[in-house]
Amino acid sequence: MRAVRFHGRRDIRIDEVEEPIRPAFVGICGSDIHEYLAGPTIVPVTPHPLTKEKLPTTLGHEFSGTVEEVGSGVTGFNVGDRVVVKPNLFDATCSNCSMGRFNCCEQVGFIGFSSQAGGLSDHVVADSKHAISLPDSIPLDVGALVEPLAVAWHAVSGSPIQTNDTVLVVGAGPIGLAIIQVLKAKGISSIIAVEVSERRREFALTLGATEALNPVDVDAVTRIRALTGNLGADVAFECSGVQAGLDTAISGLRVRGTTVVVSLWEHRPTIDSFAVVFQEKHVAGAALYDDGDFEAVIDAIASGSIQPHPMITSKIRMEDVDERGFKALIEQRDTHVKILVDISA
Repeated sequence: MRAVRFHGRRDIRIDEVEEPIRPAFVGICGSDIHEYLAGPTIVPVTPHPLTKEKLPTTLGHEFSGTVEEVGSGVTGFNVGDRVVVKPNLFDATCSNCSMGRFNCCEQVGFIGFSSQAGGLSDHVVADSKHAISLPDSIPLDVGALVEPLAVAWHAVSGSPIQTNDTVLVVGAGPIGLAIIQVLKAKGISSIIAVEVSERRREFALTLGATEALNPVDVDAVTRIRALTGNLGADVAFECSGVQAGLDTAISGLRVRGTTVVVSLWEHRPTIDSFAVVFQEKHVAGAALYDDGDFEAVIDAIASGSIQPHPMITSKIRMEDVDERGFKALIEQRDTHVKILVDISA
């Protein structure tokens, strides 16, 4: 069968592999782009402790699909069921897992990074614990957005937001836009987005932001203070992965506010320790998702409180994944939010 496999930096190929859910739609994630440009960092170059596999590995960790076969002893699923895949792998034995923090497993791995199982293939075998049922009311293309929305749901749920808070979202890429939607679904009515791309600022406003600032044209922190009675935002989500974004997230906070860092970083950032100490600001991280986050997102989409379809800016064939997928997201960043690979096309 066909599979898009990562062989090394800027080297992805459609290979024939032997390993036989039928993926429907697969999202290309920022972490996929990070591997393509600067990897391997997530993809193992020596055998992964959980999967025992290494480079090249099959990509695709944001995906929906249909069950084509059910293994012996598996209950709760039938052939034809529509599912999304929760891709994180964990050992269940490390100190973090012993605390129930499986998302912070010391040996963390992923379907779509750490093995030959990945959504960017004609077929994928996954343990039933990774399959989450998708109701018929949610199209399979929208189902491919559940994973990034679950990242956002986890980040927002772990933050100290209150209903009347003003929340700052720095970076309106796919995760920033997902966070805006989750904030709106949770009843937050004052959301300030900071984003350099005009198209993504438009997306932010469409999906629930009340203000969208261009930090190139305005002093974002000054404007944030003007919008909050000179106090600053109550909570900020850093989704840009660049130093200027983190600076804005922390500087734009009120005293004792909290910045939640959700983005992945290619270079280690610095933090204004004076603001952290003398204004008692907090900096927290959010990794992946907890049990129940996928189901909560699916319920929110089914109820209409999250309507993520506008995030899909293109659908492509597997054969076009390099030029119209990865390279398009790099070279035409201002045009796209989420490109889906249609495996059946």
